[in-house]
Amino acid sequence: MNSIKVIFKKQRSTIFINRAYATTKKKIHDRNEENQLPIFQYPVSKSSDRRVYAWGMAETGALGVHLPRGKRGRKSYINDFKYFWHPMRSSFAERFDVTNIACGYGFTLASIKTNEQHKIFGTGINTDSQIGYHAPRMGHPLELLLSPAPIYVPYKSLETKIKAIAAGRAHTLILTDNEGVYTLGNNAYGQCGRKINENEEYKGSMVTHNIKRLGKENIVDVCCGQDHSLFITESGRVYSCGWGADGQTGLGTFLNQAAPAAVRGDIANEKIVKVAGVGDCVLALNDKGELFGWGNSEYGQVPVASDQQQVNTSYALVNFTKGIGKIVDVAAGGSFCLIVNDQGDVFVWGFGLLGLGPSVQHSATPKQIPPTLFGRNEFNPESVVAKVACGIAHLAAITNTGDLYMWGRNRQGCLGLGHLRDQHFPLKVAIGAQVIKVECSVDHSVAICKPFV
Repeated sequence: MNSIKVIFKKQRSTIFINRAYATTKKKIHDRNEENQLPIFQYPVSKSSDRRVYAWGMAETGALGVHLPRGKRGRKSYINDFKYFWHPMRSSFAERFDVTNIACGYGFTLASIKTNEQHKIFGTGINTDSQIGYHAPRMGHPLELLLSPAPIYVPYKSLETKIKAIAAGRAHTLILTDNEGVYTLGNNAYGQCGRKINENEEYKGSMVTHNIKRLGKENIVDVCCGQDHSLFITESGRVYSCGWGADGQTGLGTFLNQAAPAAVRGDIANEKIVKVAGVGDCVLALNDKGELFGWGNSEYGQVPVASDQQQVNTSYALVNFTKGIGKIVDVAAGGSFCLIVNDQGDVFVWGFGLLGLGPSVQHSATPKQIPPTLFGRNEFNPESVVAKVACGIAHLAAITNTGDLYMWGRNRQGCLGLGHLRDQHFPLKVAIGAQVIKVECSVDHSVAICKPFV
């Protein structure tokens, strides 16, 4: 009887083992089948992810894109590329969390989100130390950088954040959240906001100047013209310094200004929210959406009653822009101006390739660029322009859906349209992301974008 029980127990154990083996084998089989199924869910980007694209003149290093060409296996390569006429995605933005960008004359700046010392990077021309001191060995400073390099700034705290950056012909402004503005580069006309030293050598300079406050107020925004600087304080007052021969400082004189001083004229009692100008003409926008201007007016950029070509104090352009409505963004190039109203309509005036066709190269009054050229039609009635930007001779507009349109002089492919021909009408630029901001200079452009998904 006992032997029968033992045999029964062995048989039952064998059955349990066989069942467990069968179950395990089925799970493995199901898992293998599952692994062979197509993937329908892919990783998506975060809302904070950013991409940077650059195009135009590459010989200066301003694009930060280093593409050596030569035979595989050779130690030496020949860098024979001159320009990129379509947007190139920067690998720098893949390694760092880029928060802002700025374009100077042949160089580019980028700020990153970090609690470390190096918060600003620069690439391109560095003849005046506008992107900091860089030397392979002490006493031999580099005048050209082909890829982004960190700029040393003597922050008082590593917790300091970068709020805005701006770049001129050969100087840089860096706005922080609690330490004011740091300036570096060429100060021959006082554009860095410090005393002018006629014998100062800017090549290989390690000088960095700090402007903590202006008029006992914190600085909330900065802008660089060619050789002058503009600062907006928290109450909306505008201060300026630098080259003033065309009245671009707005201080009532045509002299150079070393220490930042308050701009005079019609903006004195206004709350200014934005100033713009890459050359010698300046536009300012107040909190009511009204326009002001000063500086070079050779082509009627700042129309005043006396027909002055150099306007050295700010003038209200309310009557000039009458009927346009509330203005939400402004930009000023070398010889033209560009604005957009709250309806998403774009207006342009001045001299150049204005976007109004090959037969229109000058307009004394604001002319609207047809909205259909920016993608608005009966099938897409919600498409409107939200932001505008200007280089010295080219123009740009960004729609509410993140599409970028560019037109004007296509120097070294700075329009990013895939060719070197000038563009008389706005044309959409092929970028594989939604454009948030575009910066334009003399012969290159840079855009900061967010991924589609």
